[in-house]
Amino acid sequence: MTIAHPATSQSSGHYLQFASDNTSGICPEAMQAFAAANAGFAASYGNDDATRLACDRLREVFEADAEVFFVFNGTAANSIALASLCQSYQAVICSDTAHVETDECGAPEFFSNGSKLLSAPHRHGKLTSAGVLEVITRRTDVHYPRPKVVTLTQSTEMGTVYQKGEISGISRIAQEHGLKVHMDGARFANAVAALNVAPADITWRAGVDVLCFGGTKMGLPIGEAIVFFDRKLGEEFSYRCKQAGQLASKMRYLSAPWLAMLTDGAWLRHAAHANAMAQRLSDKVAGIAGAELLLPTEVNGVFVNLPEPAIARLKALGWTFYTFIGGGARFMCSWATTAEAVDHLAHDLERALAG
Repeated sequence: MTIAHPATSQSSGHYLQFASDNTSGICPEAMQAFAAANAGFAASYGNDDATRLACDRLREVFEADAEVFFVFNGTAANSIALASLCQSYQAVICSDTAHVETDECGAPEFFSNGSKLLSAPHRHGKLTSAGVLEVITRRTDVHYPRPKVVTLTQSTEMGTVYQKGEISGISRIAQEHGLKVHMDGARFANAVAALNVAPADITWRAGVDVLCFGGTKMGLPIGEAIVFFDRKLGEEFSYRCKQAGQLASKMRYLSAPWLAMLTDGAWLRHAAHANAMAQRLSDKVAGIAGAELLLPTEVNGVFVNLPEPAIARLKALGWTFYTFIGGGARFMCSWATTAEAVDHLAHDLERALAG
């Protein structure tokens, strides 16, 4: 049985939830579109009107004649996209904090039949041009896997954002050496909202070849979009989706919420709200004695160094969040996070640190 918190009409389980932006429910626009897609009959396997319109809308958003595919989750999106870009004897350059390296259970290697992941130096989760170049040129002999793809996470797993110049700099190095550029955009919406730029400016115009655009974290019920800015790279990708079990028979349930979110800027409004809630929390944490911000708050995550007793006290009060980075706590905000919840968390955090 859940107990309603006095400051909100939502249950305490939701109110106290800062573990991930995955834990929030479906945003209203997406829920309405999902329900509307249930009316009547529609062609299967992506041959329905909703999927066609959603693909066209994504092309408008990115100002590009891109090839678009919808899949169920981010692990599949990243893994089969990377597998389409490199052979089994080749390699993918990534940060050692990237989800393809730390949180996808070897799926990129599995779907590519063994392509190796090579980690490059990073600053707060962001690869650098110099670091990428060092990995590319480290060895060129046949005994070493040949780098073929650079993957960037936007925004990063450490809550930082690649600027346009940083992306274009890495892309230029990649192109000069015959590599493709993949972007893990699980929180791409938050990055676009934070940078206030056109989506094209931090993707294909900056040299990105394929984007895995995250839908779940921005409020969709399920589903990610894989966007190939070079159509040739996606020519036979539909076969990979089918082989990987990612071709939805009732595709309209994946695509219709996308169409709703990309209409009238709903995706950016929700992302901007999540970012604003994180900034609100960060500002409050900065004034609490004993709380140390580990990283700059650029999107919807707040990273705080806390002593173990304070972490234990917060969790005993019911707050849900992840801990890592040697005692660091991560608090994630979403489209559904309220200012009241943020203020209550900051209040309890201060109490926990005071003992």
